[in-house]
Amino acid sequence: MIERRRFLAGMAAACGASVLPALALGNNSASPDVRILTATDVHVKDYPTVAAVQWIGKQLEQETGGRLRLRVYHSGQLGRESEAIDMARFGAIDITRVYSGALNNAFPLTQALSLPYVFDSVPHLRAALDGKVGAAVLQGFEKRDLVGLAIYDCGARCFYNVRRPIHTPADMHGLKFRVPASDIFMRMIRLLGGNPTPLAYGEVFSALQTHLIDGAENNLRSFHSSRQFEAAHYWSQTEHSYSPDVLLISRRSLESLSKRDQALLLDISRASVAVMRKLWDESEATARQELIAANVRMNDCDLGAFRQAVAPLLADYHRDPAIEALYREIRSLA
Repeated sequence: MIERRRFLAGMAAACGASVLPALALGNNSASPDVRILTATDVHVKDYPTVAAVQWIGKQLEQETGGRLRLRVYHSGQLGRESEAIDMARFGAIDITRVYSGALNNAFPLTQALSLPYVFDSVPHLRAALDGKVGAAVLQGFEKRDLVGLAIYDCGARCFYNVRRPIHTPADMHGLKFRVPASDIFMRMIRLLGGNPTPLAYGEVFSALQTHLIDGAENNLRSFHSSRQFEAAHYWSQTEHSYSPDVLLISRRSLESLSKRDQALLLDISRASVAVMRKLWDESEATARQELIAANVRMNDCDLGAFRQAVAPLLADYHRDPAIEALYREIRSLA
């Protein structure tokens, strides 16, 4: 862990130097005509977002005759999402996939995608992301040295824990739940009666095992791929958020490409959304069956009670004109 942090710190310190690509990519032996971009993800190698980015790499290589390539570091090899965001902003890495909840505080328009009970279903979410809402959120990254390439939807987020089934907010009282570093999620947990505990995604499994936390919230595919179900045996279908993932590229990295290559990367990235969705739908169904076979106890919830409990949170965000405009557009598609 210490060595990895030293490596990341060295990469960040080198951002202003031309030696960074060689340091980060190990590209010393490559032809000077070949450009290798780095991409990071905290998820495992067969996770749909990782596979979609790998697909982008294959398409880039094919379309450019090998001149543009993509090297994907999965499973958090280059650090946490918060570290990846900063390194992409400063050009230490090129591309990163980040959960939008971790972006809420720094990029306010992502809040509209993370608020509780804004979306009714996956088709509703996808309709919004494919239209004006998705375009506005992606454009909002440009103010802070990043460019939004695509938004990957990732199903409904639900609660899971080591203690008991959750049917209503009353069942959450006194339990400690991991949340991302997002004001929305921290307040949401408090309104539902739980105690929010901000933790990095990679620390959740051990925190569940040691009872540092009692539970967490995430989509079913991540619950399965992270093996967190081995510690937390109760899954409650609260569907409290459909907060998606965002694929980002460093503005510096994008602008270092020719205009033609920039357009190609953007087009391929947009096309990768359909690839990711197909993989997501297939793997989510498989994950659900495997969780049932592993004796994870799954239950439905009183969604009306959960909506009522978080209503004050939504009311506060309605006062923000930019968020309210996106919210109205989202609800018009319901």
